[in-house]
Amino acid sequence: MALANQLPDAKGQPVQRRQSAQGQSRWPLVSLILGGLTAITLSLSLWMIFFYTPVDALQGVTQRIFYFHVPTAWVGMLSFIILAVCGIIYLFKADERLDWLARAAAEVGVVFLTITLILGSLWGKPIWGAWWVWDARLTATLILWFMYVGYIMLRSYMGPGSEGARAGAVIGIIGAIDVPIIYLSVNWWRGQHPAAQLNPKGDLPPQAVITLLVALVAITLLYAFMMVQAYQLQRLQALAQQLRASVE
Repeated sequence: MALANQLPDAKGQPVQRRQSAQGQSRWPLVSLILGGLTAITLSLSLWMIFFYTPVDALQGVTQRIFYFHVPTAWVGMLSFIILAVCGIIYLFKADERLDWLARAAAEVGVVFLTITLILGSLWGKPIWGAWWVWDARLTATLILWFMYVGYIMLRSYMGPGSEGARAGAVIGIIGAIDVPIIYLSVNWWRGQHPAAQLNPKGDLPPQAVITLLVALVAITLLYAFMMVQAYQLQRLQALAQQLRASVE
């Protein structure tokens, strides 16, 4: 235990770490609660998507992709905002926990954004007649996906440490500019996506609105659950590297 509390920093100097038993036991409980809530809300949303909400009169069954596509896009963009905020704070206060959170946000966010692009293609083929069109929102989303991939590749190349964390923070801050562009692109440029309205309900029936809200909650809880696991993995990897360095 003493070795775990006195780990070397990047220069080989021992660093005191405060790791109380209470703090360590908190994460499994958080994971258990989030996992239970995620299972319940996902089950409810799946039932509502396939049995509660009516079939769209124009798009038919294909429109049900909407209830997965929108929530995954939401958390994909939310994750990059978290990445950017962690980067901004890290530039002023170099706390490695912020770097762990940023790396977790990148790894989880790219998964959800990849699902968003795949679902968009599956939806676009029967409705637009093509797997991919260079729509403004699609293009901006693809750029954000490349920013995710670029961040992960950079961090993998530079490895752990303050230099890689600062470089990643800059990419996160720059990439976050694309998030409002994705949302407003349908109003700025003409494309296949409908323009964003002040009323998010649009012409959706009440059952569809409720189903969408439940799906948003379910996917957000799933995202939070995955973020906790990814953050814990980043923390354990950092501790393992520091323990290896102390042994060597």
